[in-house]
Amino acid sequence: MLPSLPTLTVLVPLLSLAGLFYSATIDETFPQGCTSTNSLCFYSLLLPVTIPVYVFFHLWTWMGIKLFRHN
Repeated sequence: MLPSLPTLTVLVPLLSLAGLFYSATIDETFPQGCTSTNSLCFYSLLLPVTIPVYVFFHLWTWMGIKLFRHN
């Protein structure tokens, strides 16, 4: 059984962020050049985290608008 959409909307950004923090702090195979904001590698890691967070806030706004209009 798959989790519901609201559950996924919360879990996916949190798991993505936790994975990035784990990779940047603990993982020994994480490229050290990726921690500087001047490198292209940093942005290639930032993009996969940004997309789920964008989807989360987009759905949050949409749900807020729907609730405001129907109440």
